[in-house]
Amino acid sequence: MDVDLLKSELTFKAVRSSGSGGQHVNKVASKVVLYFNIEKSNVFNEEEKERLKAFFKNRINKQGVLILNSGESRSQFRNKALVTQRCLELIEEGLKPEEERKTTKVPKAVKRKRLENKRKNSEKKTNRKPPKVD
Repeated sequence: MDVDLLKSELTFKAVRSSGSGGQHVNKVASKVVLYFNIEKSNVFNEEEKERLKAFFKNRINKQGVLILNSGESRSQFRNKALVTQRCLELIEEGLKPEEERKTTKVPKAVKRKRLENKRKNSEKKTNRKPPKVD
């Protein structure tokens, strides 16, 4: 993955931070929003794009644009660095191949305990019923 080319494809927008603040907060746009179009990226091949779209399915919009934001710091420069770093980490994580799950056998003691609890629960419920009179 070419990080410099990827960083050149990122688009940033500075907006006003939400939440409480003083007189300064209404004048300064310190929150940074990052936009990355996965569809139009030249960094990844089609397979990697599909993997990223699946990984970011809740974070991308209908046009295939990933949107991340950062308003943690008062500094716009710091927020830009934070959101860029987070984006790179997420993309790296999204490109990792999924490890196959190794199936394991359920231990006998666990099965025995489950069946014992089922039996106790059944007895408890049968004891709640009124006795049958013949």
